[in-house]
Amino acid sequence: MPDLRARANEDRDRAPELREALDRTGYYPEVVADAVTEAVGGEHVVSFYVHHEPTFERDEVRRHQSVIVLTPSRLILAHTDEHEGDDLLPEPYTSTSTEAVSLSAVSSVVVTRMTTNPTAGPQPPVEAVLTIGWGAVHRVDLEPAGCNDPQCEADHGYTGTLASDDFSLRVSAAADGSDAVGGLLSFAASLSARTRV
Repeated sequence: MPDLRARANEDRDRAPELREALDRTGYYPEVVADAVTEAVGGEHVVSFYVHHEPTFERDEVRRHQSVIVLTPSRLILAHTDEHEGDDLLPEPYTSTSTEAVSLSAVSSVVVTRMTTNPTAGPQPPVEAVLTIGWGAVHRVDLEPAGCNDPQCEADHGYTGTLASDDFSLRVSAAADGSDAVGGLLSFAASLSARTRV
């Protein structure tokens, strides 16, 4: 019976909760909600995560918000930044970018958990990193290749790794609040469950 309850909970539309979370941040909630709602396109919200962070630019503080939404068929990412006026737009403005990715395209969901004092028994993680890959962005890490001969001076070229790194988000209890890590891990679990191969 617990499996049926969990599935029923997963299938309910969490759009009202998402809207409440956007309102709580106070970061242009109408602008962000409008963009996210359009990107969701009428599907129900299975899970979501809202991350509001300040960034420092010289002597000014600017804010950035990432919203990740899981629907039954897609992963929606929305990023909102605020900007000073410029030559084209003289008044301060926001820019919101949204991306919709088919769940069938998601190739990896990597979750890293940092737990302090691990010998003291089970404790909640104090930091977490979620990295999602779907093949749009790849990172190449190169280093000089070599051989086992310490006297060899030949040029062996380069060796490296190619990693999918489309989206990555790190949160910590110290910087983002006590519920932030648990919220990100909960979202990651929902996404992982829906991207089974």
